Amino acid sequence: MLRRLLVSGALVASALVAPAVAATPAGAVSLSAAHSASAAASCYTRVGNHWNCITPGAYCPAAAHGKYGYAKVTKRRYKCSYYSSDGRWHWKRAY
Repeated sequence: MLRRLLVSGALVASALVAPAVAATPAGAVSLSAAHSASAAASCYTRVGNHWNCITPGAYCPAAAHGKYGYAKVTKRRYKCSYYSSDGRWHWKRAY
């Protein structure tokens, strides 16, 4: 699921960047979009029994179900919780 989200983000980013750099070869745009996607993915990491750099409200990977994570910007604590309304796991604020 995370891979699909990153690929979608990279495609959107390349679509936004492509008109501004029309003179640049297509391969260069693809490499920069892939680099930004991998840079974002490198922050989202599992450290022991918790996760770093999570995005609040985003879907959680299966390995994070029931675990805690800390937001990249605010450093607040979140828990990967199941939402019966949509049948998926999301990062929810843990008080």
